[in-house]
Amino acid sequence: MGTSSFWVASTLLVCLASSGWALYSSSDDVVELTASNFDRNVIKSDEVWVVEFYAPFCGHCRNLVPEYKKAATALKGVIKVGGVNCEEEQSICSQYGVRGYPTIKIFGASKRSPVDYNGQRTAKDIAESALAEAKKKIKNVLGGGGSSSSGGGSDSGSSGKDVIELTDSNFDKLVLNSDDIWLVEFFAPWCGHCKNLAPHWDKAASELKGKVKLGALDATVHTLKAQQFGVQGYPTIKFFAGGPKDRDSAQDYDGGRTSSDIVNWALEKYTENIPAPEIVQLTSEEVFSKNCKDKPLCVLSVLPHILDCDAACRNKYINMLNKMGEKYKKKQWGWLWSEGGAQLAIENNLDIGGFGYPAMAVVNTKKMKYSLLRGSFSEDGVNEFLRDLSYGRGNTAPVKGAEIPKINTIEPWDGKDGQLPEEEDIDLSDVDLDDKDEL
Repeated sequence: MGTSSFWVASTLLVCLASSGWALYSSSDDVVELTASNFDRNVIKSDEVWVVEFYAPFCGHCRNLVPEYKKAATALKGVIKVGGVNCEEEQSICSQYGVRGYPTIKIFGASKRSPVDYNGQRTAKDIAESALAEAKKKIKNVLGGGGSSSSGGGSDSGSSGKDVIELTDSNFDKLVLNSDDIWLVEFFAPWCGHCKNLAPHWDKAASELKGKVKLGALDATVHTLKAQQFGVQGYPTIKFFAGGPKDRDSAQDYDGGRTSSDIVNWALEKYTENIPAPEIVQLTSEEVFSKNCKDKPLCVLSVLPHILDCDAACRNKYINMLNKMGEKYKKKQWGWLWSEGGAQLAIENNLDIGGFGYPAMAVVNTKKMKYSLLRGSFSEDGVNEFLRDLSYGRGNTAPVKGAEIPKINTIEPWDGKDGQLPEEEDIDLSDVDLDDKDEL
């Protein structure tokens, strides 16, 4: 080859490399991944993906092409195979800590923590590693874990669906503007400690569901929130208490990094933040279901009729119950009250009323058993009764009929004293004398 021809060929190769020349075409089974489609195709999908991060000028990348295409064809319909041109998509490659070419990662059971492929660069080895990750994902699901389709912070470990993916755009709405209690992990996809934390974070999210919300924010993508909360290393975990919040509400998490450590730490915060239960009047089936169905125990008080105990008298009882609710709030019991005679069916099934009103029964709706207060309906009497139940002591009996009877729908108390029905005045002017004598 002459000097001029060599110069032309060399120049052509340099131009092709510098222009981001891709190693794969649309006719291949290797899917071209870009910043605009990566999250949608890979992170937020249910499919297992093998992704090669490459540079067109890389000799090892060009040598891999035929084997990588062969693997993509072999896995077609089973596992997705993609490629990212790091000359064109530097943001993605930086996000996943790519420092050399080619780098292959498998996005399987944990999309948050893709597995680095370090095997032989043959189609057979690549395909076998991808299938192993697919089996791991299946095992997680069959073993009681969730789907790993939600992406971001929601798809890792055994129950990743319970971790909520947070972003710059939804953080304020979901965390700061809510009354919920939150633990938020700020992570980087390439961070080894983050990968180790992921399954523990996911398991803790499932165990804390309904009490404390766990979120995850990719700090390499959503940099505004990471900067706002002073994140300088990964993972960084911040706690946000329940109720109104602002940017100064975040507290540093200082617990351990196992699921049990996270759960125990969060539950302590939860019990500190949990509000006292409301003492609700039993006015319908819906009220009973909402306040008792999913509670460990349901405390039902039956207060005297408003004509036998005026508003001040009734409020005195309710205030005492509020005090008990505050004292036992960590038990997460349901608390209801009813007026004597308003819900006769449930009074009968729980043997309430035999000792007069006020009365109290505590019901376990799952086991259909109840305990009846036989002492005084006073602060000391009720406290002793509930304290015994909280320790698993006390006599129980099966609910009659093994079910909660139909609850009457009634109007709630208006907070006023009761009024006797007005008697009608009788006009005697038009009554015959004989009739008057009878009256």
